[in-house]
Amino acid sequence: IKMAVKTFEESMTELEKIVTKLEAGDVTLDDSIELFEEGIKLAKNCQKKLDDAEKKVKLLTTTPDGEIVAEDFGGTE
Repeated sequence: IKMAVKTFEESMTELEKIVTKLEAGDVTLDDSIELFEEGIKLAKNCQKKLDDAEKKVKLLTTTPDGEIVAEDFGGTE
């Protein structure tokens, strides 16, 4: 079963929930480790989405007549 990829906003919301649980200190050590691992995955997902957005913004170019053109960055890696 393949899990759906979360949006940046969904990942951030989940990450905030995890941080709140960890800060409250009401979870066992094992649960804390699991939450921490999930938080790392969510943080990496957020960072990847931010990196992709940055690449897309950098690929916006202006033509000689001042028109802004967006170029696809899908195949540049």
